[in-house]
Amino acid sequence: MIGVKTILFNLFICCISVGATAQTITVNDSYTANQLVENVLVNSSCAIISNSAAAGDNFSGIQKSYAYFNAGTSTFPFNEGVLLSTWSSQNSVGPFIRNRGGGNSGWLGDSDLEQALNLTQTTNATTLEFDFIPLTNFISFNYIFASNEYQDYFPCFYSDGFAFLIKEKGSPTPYQNIAVLPNSTIPVSSTNVHPMIPPFNGSGGLIPGCSAVNENFFGGYNGSASPINYSGQTTVLNAQSNVIAGKIYHIKLVIADDENADFDSAVFLEAGSFLPKIDLGPDRLLATNNAICFGESYIIDPKLPSSYNYKWFKNGIELSDTTPTYTVTSPGIYKVEVLLTSSCIATEDIKIESIPKIDLRDTTLLQCDTDTDGIAIFDLTKVDAVVKNNIPNLSMVVYYESLAAAKAQMNPIRHTTAFQNTAPNQSVFARVTNSVGCENFAEVKLLISNNTIPEQNPIVTCDGDGVEDGLTEFNLSTQVSAQILTGLPAGLVVQYYLTATDAIATQNQLSTVFKNTIPNQQTIFAKILNGPDCYAITPIQLEVNPFDPPNFQDESLILCEGSTLSLAVDSGFSNYLWNTGARTNSILIDAPGTYSVVVTNEKGCQKTKKYKVILSGIATITGIKTNDFAGDRNSISIEYTGIGEYEFSIDGDFFQENTTFNGMVPGEYLVYARDKNGCGTSFPFVVYVLDYPRYFTPNDDGYNDVWKIKNLDTLPKSTLYIFDRYGKLLKQWIASSNGWNGTFNGAALPADDYWFNLTFADGKIIKGHFSLKR
Repeated sequence: MIGVKTILFNLFICCISVGATAQTITVNDSYTANQLVENVLVNSSCAIISNSAAAGDNFSGIQKSYAYFNAGTSTFPFNEGVLLSTWSSQNSVGPFIRNRGGGNSGWLGDSDLEQALNLTQTTNATTLEFDFIPLTNFISFNYIFASNEYQDYFPCFYSDGFAFLIKEKGSPTPYQNIAVLPNSTIPVSSTNVHPMIPPFNGSGGLIPGCSAVNENFFGGYNGSASPINYSGQTTVLNAQSNVIAGKIYHIKLVIADDENADFDSAVFLEAGSFLPKIDLGPDRLLATNNAICFGESYIIDPKLPSSYNYKWFKNGIELSDTTPTYTVTSPGIYKVEVLLTSSCIATEDIKIESIPKIDLRDTTLLQCDTDTDGIAIFDLTKVDAVVKNNIPNLSMVVYYESLAAAKAQMNPIRHTTAFQNTAPNQSVFARVTNSVGCENFAEVKLLISNNTIPEQNPIVTCDGDGVEDGLTEFNLSTQVSAQILTGLPAGLVVQYYLTATDAIATQNQLSTVFKNTIPNQQTIFAKILNGPDCYAITPIQLEVNPFDPPNFQDESLILCEGSTLSLAVDSGFSNYLWNTGARTNSILIDAPGTYSVVVTNEKGCQKTKKYKVILSGIATITGIKTNDFAGDRNSISIEYTGIGEYEFSIDGDFFQENTTFNGMVPGEYLVYARDKNGCGTSFPFVVYVLDYPRYFTPNDDGYNDVWKIKNLDTLPKSTLYIFDRYGKLLKQWIASSNGWNGTFNGAALPADDYWFNLTFADGKIIKGHFSLKR
C-alpha cells in the first residue's frame, strides 16, 4: 500500500510539474468562506453580506474542496473567482488528465441539493452559503460548470449535481434553484447540456449514444492544453433572480457527486459578478416585436425604494427628472443611475424603440334616407378598406359609438352591416390593431345623402321570349343604368332592389339580368353608389308590351316542282321584313328553303314567323319487277324515281305506301304512283302477271277446251314445249299460238299429267305440269 501511495504521489508531483509549465489556472484553498464571498464573489459595497459559511472536503488533510482561483495567463474565461468542487480543489488545476476522481465515502452529500434536483443520494458535497440584503430588485452572477462526466457515453446517462439555491431568510418555502438554462427551469448538468454523443464501444459491448441536448450552451471538450483538469465545460452562464430591496435572503451554492464519487465536477464563479443589479426589463425592440406603440407611454420602473437618489439619461444626456420612475414618450436609449449608499451606485439601461403610427384615415359614409328623418341603415363594413388606408396586415375593423368606448374596447357595434344611427350626422369610431397589437382610431361620420335624381322614364320592352305572359328579361345594366347615370358625375355605380327597404339596407340585390315577377308592369328601386356611399335611391318602372298576332305559328309547306307558292301573313302591321329582303305582307317563291318574316306593330314590338318550304313532285315509274308462275305467290314490285313522298296503286283507286303487291292473279294491270303532298299522279304503267292453267278439259263444251298461257303474247320471243310423262315432245309453239287442244298428230291424248318448258328470250326457263281431264 505504501508503494502504491508513493507511485500516486510521484504521479501527482509530475502532473503538478507539468501543470506548472503550462498556462493553467492557479488555485488557493486557504481562503475562508467570508473572504471568498465578500472579497472575491461580491467585492463591493453595494451588497450587505453576513453569516458566510463553507463546507466540503474534510478528509484530505489540509486540502479543501472550495477555493479561490486565478486564470493567470491562461485562456480560462474568468480572470478570477470562487471554485467549488467534488474533490480537492487543487485537482482542478489543468491540464486535463483522464482519471477516475477523488473523494471519500465519509464525505456526505447535501439534502437541499437532492430536494432541489430530485436526486436520490448525493455524496462529496461542497457548499458556500451566506446571507445578504439586496439594495436593488435583481441579483445575478456568472458561472461555468465543468465536469469529468464529459467523457465517452457518460453525458447520455450520468451527471453530478449542483444548484444555486435562494430564498428569503426564515421563509418556510423551499429553495429556488437559479442555476438553470436561460428562460427555463432546466437545471444545468452534463446530461442537460452536451453535444451529440456517438455510440461507444466499451468492454461490455457497443453502448448507444444520444442526440445533442442544448448544445449551444456547451463550451467544448478539454485536452492537454486545458487550463483546468476537467474533460468538458459549459459556456459562461448567468444565474439571476428577482428580489425585494431591503429583505434578507439566504444563498446556498452547492455541488456534489451523484450516487458515487467517480468523475468529479466543479463550478467556477466569476469574481465580482455577484452584485445587486437593476432590472429594467427587456429592451423594447422592433426586431423582437416588443417595441412600444406609437403614441404609447411606457413607464421605466426600477422597483426600488423612493428614498434612493435617481438620475435619468436619454441617449447619454442627463434628464431633469429625478423620480423613482420615468415615463417614456419617445424612442431612445434610457439609463438610470441609482445612488444606493454613499459609496454605491447601480446603473442600468434599456433601449426603447417605437412602432410607427398606424396611419388610419377618417372618412364619411353617406346613406340615402327615403323618409327624410335623418335615420337610416348603414353598412359600416363598406369603409373598412378606406379606414385601413390600404395598409396591409391589419386586424379587422371594430366600430364603437364613441371614442371613449373604442379606447376602452367596450360595447362594440355588433351589427356592422346594418347599423341604424340614432341621430342625424352621427359619428362612429373605428379601432384597428397591427400584428403586434398596437392600435389606432378613425372617425367615420354617418351622413345622409341629399342628392336628387330626375324622375325616370319607364323602361318599356316587348314580351319577346315566345311566351306571351307579360314576363320577360330586362338587362338592367344596359337598359336602365345608362338612362339613370346620364348627366350624373362619373364613377357612380347602380345596384337594383325589389324594395326601397332592401336598397337602403343593401340586401337582396337583384342580378343585372332581371325577369320581372309582376306581369306587364313592375316598379323596382335603383341605388346609386359613389364608392361606399349611397348617392341616391330612385324608383324605376318596368313595362312589358305583349304582342301575339294570330296564326303566327311556324309552318311547313310543300312546293311542287315547276310551280310557285305564295307565303303571306295578315296585313295591318307597321312593318314587314322577309329574309329575302321583301317588305310586303306576302311573297311568291319558286324554290324550296327556309323563309321568315319579321312583323313590327305600332309599339315597336316584333314577331317572327318561319316557313319551311319543302320541294315535292310527280314520280316516274321506271320499271316493274314481277314474280310470275307462282300461283298465289305472284307479286309486283314497282321501281320509281322522284323527290316527293309517294303511295302506289295497281287499279287507280286503292293506294298503299308499299311498292310491292302480293297475291296477284294473272292478268294486265295499270300501275300508278301518287305524290302524298298533292303534287299529282304518275302516268300509268302497264304490267302483266303471267301464270299457267293447272288443268284443262278438251271436251268441246266451250270451257277450258284449250291449254294456253294468257298474255304470253306480251313476250313474243318465248317458246313453249309440251311433253308427256315419258318426256316425249307433243307440242311446240311460239307465244302467239292459240294454245294446245290435247291432241297429238290429230289423235286425242288420254287424261293424264303433262309437262311444259317455257323458254324466254333471255334464256330463263319456266317448268311445270298440268292435268288433262276428260
